[in-house]
Amino acid sequence: MKNDKRVIDILVISDVHLGTYGCHAKELLHYLKGIRPKLVILNGDIIDIWQFSKNYWPKSHMKVVKHLFGWIGKGVKTYYITGNHDEMLRKFVGLKMGSFRIVNKVVLDLPGDKKAWFFHGDVFDVTMQHSKWLAKLGAVGYDTLILINRFANFISERVFNRGKISLSKKIKDGVKSAVSFINNFEQTSADIGISNQYDYVVCGHIHQPAIRTMTNQQGSITYLNSGDWIENLSSLEYVDGAWSIYRFNSEERVKMNADEEVEELLNNDQLFNNLLSEFNLMRS
Repeated sequence: MKNDKRVIDILVISDVHLGTYGCHAKELLHYLKGIRPKLVILNGDIIDIWQFSKNYWPKSHMKVVKHLFGWIGKGVKTYYITGNHDEMLRKFVGLKMGSFRIVNKVVLDLPGDKKAWFFHGDVFDVTMQHSKWLAKLGAVGYDTLILINRFANFISERVFNRGKISLSKKIKDGVKSAVSFINNFEQTSADIGISNQYDYVVCGHIHQPAIRTMTNQQGSITYLNSGDWIENLSSLEYVDGAWSIYRFNSEERVKMNADEEVEELLNNDQLFNNLLSEFNLMRS
């Protein structure tokens, strides 16, 4: 199975929001099991400390954490860039444990004499800077909207035989202020990246996966965003000098469901063998 894993030079994941109902931890774990990264950038909001509750921490969420630490244990260099939902970790910026680092930003030298600047992006969020309570309230509302969305999709698929819909995406696309915020975020990131003579600026935060060239009067830069694991189920992959967006799709879901069935059968088989062994012991 190890030979079947895709080798990735740099993996960028952000906005997983472990500990919330909207997090697609099972899908993320399936994806992580199928790749072998050489370097990992966890670009903020991996664990949602804002909404963390000891009453909601499914096994699938813990399995994601264990898998990431499994990579670290094998020496895979991993940067944990702090975001706004896990801002508590900023107290530990500078921490180094083996191949693991907690940082606020990362600048990497890439092949072809290129420089890439990685940071979460909440520094550009005016709401975060001046009305944190409002941002936290919005986060709770967003999580509730995701739950309603999942119920709506269940009805849409099972009852009406229609495809999935994204309520939050419709709201973002339909509200001019939301569209304006995203555009301003991307352009501001690009402008600062260009002024610092970086070739790539890599963000998270706004849950909008993207790779595009941004320009201003000073020059141009490649803007990248890894998206999220709430709605888009996306990441960024850097392989052989080229960036691409990974998206978890229906084919991957079929594979995931098949893997879960095999795992369940193996577990049942193990349980049967244990019961058989105990029965044989009782007979002897």
